[in-house]
Order: sequence, then C-alpha cells, then structure tokens
Amino acid sequence: MLNRRLLRVKVMQAVYAYHKNEDMTFQQAENYLYHIIHKSYELYHLLLLLLVDIRHYAFRRIEIGKTKFRPTPEELIPNTRFIDNLLLATLSKNKNLNRFVDKTGISWTNHPEIIISLYNEICQSELYQQYMADSNTDFEDDRKFVVKLCEKIISQYLPLYANLEEQSLYWNDEAEFVMNMVIKTMREFKNKEDHDHTLLPEYKDEDDKVFVTSLLRKSILYHTEFLKLLDKYLQNWDLDRLAFLDIVIMEIALTEILEFGGMALKISYNEYIEIAKHYSTPKSGFFINGILDNIIKDLRNKGKIKKISDELLALN
Repeated sequence: MLNRRLLRVKVMQAVYAYHKNEDMTFQQAENYLYHIIHKSYELYHLLLLLLVDIRHYAFRRIEIGKTKFRPTPEELIPNTRFIDNLLLATLSKNKNLNRFVDKTGISWTNHPEIIISLYNEICQSELYQQYMADSNTDFEDDRKFVVKLCEKIISQYLPLYANLEEQSLYWNDEAEFVMNMVIKTMREFKNKEDHDHTLLPEYKDEDDKVFVTSLLRKSILYHTEFLKLLDKYLQNWDLDRLAFLDIVIMEIALTEILEFGGMALKISYNEYIEIAKHYSTPKSGFFINGILDNIIKDLRNKGKIKKISDELLALN
C-alpha cells in the first residue's frame, strides 16, 4: 500500500531509533519498523472512515432539522444529494473497511470537532455548492466529486493534520502521502454494489516487505564500515559535525545502491536526496547530494556498484 518513498522513510526512522536507543536490539528495530508501517496502514483506514463519518454527520443534521418544532422549508425538504452520494454510500458498506474498523477499534468518536469543522468547510466550498445544485445521480459523477473533495478540500485542510499529529506521533509527517492512497482507492471503485471492493494491501507485494527488511538489516549491519567510507569522502568535514540523521540517510542510500542492483541507480539516489530535503536540515539535501555523488562516481569507476555482501568490506 505504501509507496517506496514512504517505505524508505520508515526504514530511516527505524534505523535512527536503533542507533539512538542503546537498549534496542536488532529484532526490536525490525519489529519497530513493522509497527510504524502498520500505523501508516491504520491511518489509511482512518482517513477512509473520515469520509464515512462526515456523510453520517450530514445525515444526522438533516434528521435533527426535520424534528425541530418549527423547521424551515429547507429543513422539511432538505437537499440530500451529499448523503445520497453513491460512492460514499458504497464506502460506508465496504466489508473490508468495516472489518478493519471492528478489529482495530479506530474511530473519530473522540474527535467530533474535526468532523464538524471539516463538514462546514466542505459546505462553504464552491465544489460542494455546485455538486448540490446538480440533480445528476450517476455513480461516475459521484465518484469524481469525492475524488475532488479529497484533493481540493480534505487534503488541504490544515486542522486535520494538526489533529492527526495529536492522535499519534507516527502520523505527524505522512498524512499527505496516505491521503494520496485514499484518492487512489476512491478512483478504483466500480459501481454502487461494490461492497466487497478490495482496499489497498499493507504491502504492494512480498517484494516490498523483503525490500524494507533487508534495507533495515544491512544498513545497521554495515554501520561501522559505512562510517569509514563516509569519512574518506568528507573533505574538510568531521563526522562528528554532521547531523546524525544525514549520516543515517546516506548509509541507507548506500545500502540500497550497493545491495539492490536491480534498481535504477538514479531513482535510488534521487529518492534519498528528496527525503533529506524533507526530513533533515534545510541544507541537508544539497550536502548529501555532493557527498553521495562523489562516492558513487568513485565506486562506479572502480566497478564497486555491486552486491554489498561481496564488495562492501573491500571499499575501505
């Protein structure tokens, strides 16, 4: 389910935690990696549930309006297009989502304020008002509306991210990534009877789990050798002056480049530059770019861009 960049970020977090916690064992680091990946998967379901709960809140508002002592004409004959949205209705009945919710107990029950404020934000939007004014009830139109709702309003609603960070420390920097997975899921629903629609899996395939496990293990295993290698290419710099996260990022990058020979070198290289820009210091991307570039050029000239198990110890 998580794309490769987010999986790399999770490995970075687990490797960093291992080195910063002297009591953490190798196995605990691996378990921690699996745990934080699963928390992202939990967030994916929580954001799907958010759509369901916003629709349910809209339904309750309509029901309350009808029972008022003196309801307005709009409350007596409400516009129900939003709560009748065919995709949202289908999602609310999705067996896989409901099974996950029942199993884990995830809920927005303790955070009604975010449901209310987000619903009000939606109602004030031009997107919503145009949708409510259109009498078309075609499934495809309803799906397009939900996708745009996620893209233009929900994913842009900053109080939502603040709320998610309060709910879990693991969700402070990945909600935007996961929201893209929610949008992808919305696009894949076929019709209003698609109650068995398969949601995205925790790992795209077994290769992804092997990838993160191996990346974690070998980044930790060859930490000492990597420090020696980095020290060789740090002109006028002392390792002790570097942000430790930068060291971790470069070590994981080198692990991937040397170990996973089937991946395009440029893809691996650029991925870690972007991760450094986002997660480390403002200058880290530029700095890591220069160091890795020098190391890769030298290793390539020496024919050392091969499997780590055969070549790493010979690099120093």
